[in-house]
Amino acid sequence: MANKSLFIAIILATVSPTRADYWPQFRGPDGDGISRATNVPVKFGESSNLTWKTDLPGRGWSSPVCDGKSLWITTAIEIFPDEEERIELLTEAGEEEKKFKQKQVARSIGLALLEVDYETGSIKQQIKLTDIEKPDPIHKFNSYASPTPVLSGDKVIAHFGTFGTFCINRMTGDEVWNRKIELKHSVGPGSSPFIKDDLLVLICDGVDRQFVTALNVDSGATVWTTDRPEMRAEKGDQKKSYNTPIIATDPNGREQLICMGSQWMISYVPQTGEEIWRLDHGSGFSVVPRPVYSKDDDLLFFSTGFGKPVLMAVHTDGNGDITGTDRVVWQDPKRIPAKPSPLLLDGRLFVISDGGITTCFRAANGTILWNGRIDGNYSASPVFADGHIYVASEEGKVTVFSPGDRYTEVATNQIEGSIMASPIPLNGALVLRSDTAVYRFHP
Repeated sequence: MANKSLFIAIILATVSPTRADYWPQFRGPDGDGISRATNVPVKFGESSNLTWKTDLPGRGWSSPVCDGKSLWITTAIEIFPDEEERIELLTEAGEEEKKFKQKQVARSIGLALLEVDYETGSIKQQIKLTDIEKPDPIHKFNSYASPTPVLSGDKVIAHFGTFGTFCINRMTGDEVWNRKIELKHSVGPGSSPFIKDDLLVLICDGVDRQFVTALNVDSGATVWTTDRPEMRAEKGDQKKSYNTPIIATDPNGREQLICMGSQWMISYVPQTGEEIWRLDHGSGFSVVPRPVYSKDDDLLFFSTGFGKPVLMAVHTDGNGDITGTDRVVWQDPKRIPAKPSPLLLDGRLFVISDGGITTCFRAANGTILWNGRIDGNYSASPVFADGHIYVASEEGKVTVFSPGDRYTEVATNQIEGSIMASPIPLNGALVLRSDTAVYRFHP
């Protein structure tokens, strides 16, 4: 066993990917949607600049991650009921009849992790993780495999919210550990897992309970769990959230784990889960956009989620409850996304609303430099690579434009199907996941 472990370590060391070939988590190496890749294609389609296209089994809105050799993708193999059984399952699950049209429910699901060869597009492994009979209903626009997996050394961790968290050795395909942290999501899972040193951090904001927990990456054992503060909302639907953490180091040198939730934006000590500061951001809930942080200006940018999204810019050097203090630098309530994350580049902050209204702010003070509509509806987050911003619509259109003080469109591209997963720019390539397939394009 020792020799096998040494062999794997040597292999990992010799094939360790460059930063521009490595996409280990939701929104990339630093979790901010910025790629160091070069020679990324801007024009492509079903019959142009296509390296390969691979149909995927099952369904999932999670983005792929890439270790330089393989793409790792989560999926759910669903068996759906007929309409009569669907009504029975929703009733049995305690759903309100008035919400039946908003919900989908499967008779059963099989959760799996796919390994797709980066060079050829062939599916190298389909690792079965678990089967679930009568899973909880989810929103009709969600999937049972929406959280993006995360890479850590020789491991890949696939998280499905209440349906389970699975750590897999990516060299062998063997399971290292699994955990089931039960939670009532109401509309399905959404928060992606996050790695900080030897900790796997999970935001668990359900309708029944809201907390953040950290597990040991190697064993899956709980290291700490911290409950969220009390909320004003009476209904659990306004307490749930689906955010993904980030790490920020403030001007005082404090490393902070930033975990956005309904009503509260909260900073924690990463190693212990102790609260550093909190901000009451209002009545926003079901928060999806991942925050971004400017260390140069000590400004944290985030959207407050569903309800009426507000974009806020906040200093992180406070302590305790910073609500109503000068730590809040600026905010804007117009044309703000409830799903796509913001993108911060060279002092400019770019956001695209769910309906396609795109705005460029001067990050330091919130001045609007330009805005306009890019056709389509948007769930995927924008990414930047090789001098261009990429935004992918639910209708399968990918628009490429230049970041600057005015909108300059470079290209529009169309693929079949719908895009809910964020694009992945890599050296000499762009990877897209649609609702049915994964693509690799070349320049």
